[in-house]
Amino acid sequence: QWQLVESGGGAVQPGGSLRLSCAASGFTLDYYAVGWFRQAPGKEREGVSCISSSSGSTNYADSVKGRFTISRDSAKNTVYLQMNSLKPEDTAAYYCVADSHESVERLCSAWRNVYDYWGQGIQVTVSS
Repeated sequence: QWQLVESGGGAVQPGGSLRLSCAASGFTLDYYAVGWFRQAPGKEREGVSCISSSSGSTNYADSVKGRFTISRDSAKNTVYLQMNSLKPEDTAAYYCVADSHESVERLCSAWRNVYDYWGQGIQVTVSS
């Protein structure tokens, strides 16, 4: 049913690391800008990080700069979000989206419900 599937979430202590994967099925993810969004209880869904279809441009929310890294593995048709130095504030459901037309700036600016593909979300919990 889902053409984008997130994996790699779970529970981790503050300061720990996780790597989220966004794997595409039935289409080539290289041709799409891809974004990671997250939503914590009581908060709006916010853009975390986005990468262009060419991988030449990336975008990060101020809250994750220097800690998170977005990347592609074309051979695996997957986009990753490496999350280091995790904080309790990073606790949220994380979603990946893909769009063939959006710039990384536009893609990360706000959740718009107009993406070509989106995943079901995966939970990340950072606590002691």
